[in-house]
Order: sequence, then structure tokens, then C-alpha cells
Amino acid sequence: MNIHRKTNAQALYDRKYKIPNPLLYKLYHFLSWHLILHSFHPQIVIKDNINDCKGPCILIWNHLSRIDHAYLVEAAYPKRINILAGYNEFYRSHLHFPFHLMNILPKKIFANDILGVKAMMKIIKEGGCVAFAPEGMSSIYGTNQPIVVGTGHLLKHFNVPVYFLKMRGEYLANTKVCLDPRIGKCEAEMSLLFSPEDLNSLSQEAVEDKINLAFKNDDYEYAKEQHVQWRTNGNICNRLNDLCYRCPKCGKEMTMVAYGDEIKCNACGNGAKMNDFYEFVPFDDKCVIPVSPSKWFREERREVIKAIRKNLSYSISVPVKIGFLPQNHYLKHHLTSEILGEGLFTLDHQGVHFKGTKNGEAYSFDLTYKAVFSLVIVTDLTHFGLYVDEEYIEFFPDTPVVGKLLLLTEEMHRLHVNTWKAFPWDADLYQSLD
Repeated sequence: MNIHRKTNAQALYDRKYKIPNPLLYKLYHFLSWHLILHSFHPQIVIKDNINDCKGPCILIWNHLSRIDHAYLVEAAYPKRINILAGYNEFYRSHLHFPFHLMNILPKKIFANDILGVKAMMKIIKEGGCVAFAPEGMSSIYGTNQPIVVGTGHLLKHFNVPVYFLKMRGEYLANTKVCLDPRIGKCEAEMSLLFSPEDLNSLSQEAVEDKINLAFKNDDYEYAKEQHVQWRTNGNICNRLNDLCYRCPKCGKEMTMVAYGDEIKCNACGNGAKMNDFYEFVPFDDKCVIPVSPSKWFREERREVIKAIRKNLSYSISVPVKIGFLPQNHYLKHHLTSEILGEGLFTLDHQGVHFKGTKNGEAYSFDLTYKAVFSLVIVTDLTHFGLYVDEEYIEFFPDTPVVGKLLLLTEEMHRLHVNTWKAFPWDADLYQSLD
């Protein structure tokens, strides 16, 4: 008998979401603590208890790491929450089953997301609690990103209490450059950010401004304040050059090499060690090193802003392999996509472009900055993703250039469209440039 099997995408679209089962959720809470949080010795403070809310509500958080879900569960327990996760993550075999059991909701990052909103509405109507990260994805360089435009409209539409779990330190435990877990000091504080009355009285823009301000954070500054020694297994600088790609001394790019506890420019020798307090220690007094990786990346952003505004013919092209989500099976071995083609990824003032092959046939696309304002960084800075005609695609460059492509995409968007605006406290980056 021929039985037609649904594609993964159709099965995900047709899935009926509900509040997690109490017994399964109790097990989830137990495992989250004993297998994840326990080793990090987290400090969780409950300023406003979400369990005091007897009806539907929303929980948002500043997304710092891939284990934030464990903090959410611990801070909200015994309230059962439905957490949103990236749509692409549902195609990974090790996540597929637990996501199904715990009724994790799908969310297309930086893309049209009817599926995610539909799932949220279902849980809110059932009187449940939906947890999502308005930034869209976890921190890339230790600070918060502006939240996705439209978040205020969404919250006002649901008009239910909005709780906030403020995270600090979690990025340092799980960075986007080196994936090994690190033990130090992490905090989380639960509070009520908006009542329904607040949402009724505030404009969409005012709601979003308040969230961005509440989310303001730099985990490297937090490390400096706390001055707690981290257990980093000697890998504190591994792949840091994916983020810190430009030498602050000679100005050359892609010459930085980072391994173990050192980062060094192969062109001029400028460099530093990083100690277990997340502090740079320059090799000597002639070295030029920013105080932290987040400040280093901020200065790289400044250079990108200058470059694209001075050169209206600016263009960069990099060879990439391209990966797609499978339709009839799930990704194994912690893969995030299947490589089906290759070609040239180009970024210029008109938008982002690809020209190459898919399954041996010609394949290309062109996207404007109205459609793209940032890149999806799933696990680390070795690759990135985009939604093209609502299909998730990943790009794997041959060289460590993703950090620069991320900055170029964001700042090209801000130059030409600017719906996803920079923070007011970053205004100095743009002064005397327009």
C-alpha cells in the first residue's frame, strides 16, 4: 500500500500545540536542573512571581545562550511554559522528540512567521504562558541586540501580563565563538515588565523602547564588575577571531588568529592573552587591544559604517557552500542543514545575493535590505542562515568572515532602510557620517 507521508514542514504546520503535560513538565524541570543548571550554580531571584498570574501571560528574556531554556523553566516553575525555538531547530533529530513532548513552539527567525503567531495564539487562548526572546536569537558577542520590530504590536495584541527574566553572565558560560561550557557566575531575575493596563496606555514604539532598555547588557562588563574566575578549560580564546577579525593596531582584516588563551595578528604581531576573568592582557605595552571582545566588535562596526558610507560601490563576495533543511528525514550528528550546493555569496548596496548551484543545477537569489536586516547565527560564527522565499538556507564560507558579513548586513540595512534601528546609546558610531 502506498501511504503518502507528510513532509517535515507540513507535519510542523499541522501540529496541534497545547500546554505541556504536568508529569512530563515535572520531569523536564528535574532534568533541566540536574543535567544543565546545577553545574553552573545559578543565582535566580524572583522579584515578581509569575505563578501569581492565574490567567494567560507571556515571559520574555534577553537571550544570552543556548541553555537559557533551563533558566526559564527554573524561574517559572511550577508554571508550565511553552517556549518558542527556531523553526530550523525542529529538523534536528536530537531535538525533534523532546520538542514534541514539551510542546515547544516554532519560530521563523527574522522572517514572516504566521506559524509561530498561530501557535502562540493557541496557547494564550488555553490560558497558558508563552516564552519567547524578542531579539530573535541568542547573543552573538555578549551584548543584547535590538528587539525585532513588531514585538510591541504583538504584545499589545495579546494584552496579557508580560514577565521578564533578566539574564546576566549566561553568554560567558556559552559563547558563540567556542561552544564548550564554562563555569563562573550567572544570574537571572524575574519581574513583571508590563501589565495589561501598561500595554493599553503605551504605543508600540514605547513598548519596544522599554524592552530594549530593560535588555541593555554587556556580559563582559558584568564579568569585570563581578571579577569572578571562570573555569574555561584553557580554551577562552578559541575561534575568537571569528568575532574579532580586524587588528586594532595595523587595521588589517582576517589576520587575527585565536587559539587557547591567545589572540594575535599574524601581520604585525599585535595581540593579547585572556585570563580566566575574561580580561585581555596585552603581550606588551606596544600592543593595541580593546578592553573586551564586545568593545572590539563595536569598533569593527564603526569601521564598517565608515567603509560603506564612503564607498557607494562597496561589494564583498565570498565562496560558500549552501545547506537546506531536509523534507522527509531529520538531521543527525548535530548538523543544522544538508549541503546541497555551492556558489558565491555577495553583499553590496543593493542587497544580498547568491549565484551558484543546488543539486547540480543553477540556483540564485537576490534579497533587498527591506527583507534582510541581520543574519541568523544558529550555533556559532562558522556559518549563517537566511530565509529566502520562506525557505531556510544556511551558508558556509570558506574563510572566517561571518562576523564581518553580519556587521555589513546590519549596517547596509540601517543605511538604506533603517526599520531595525540602532540603539540610542550607539549614536556616536554614526556621528558626522551622514
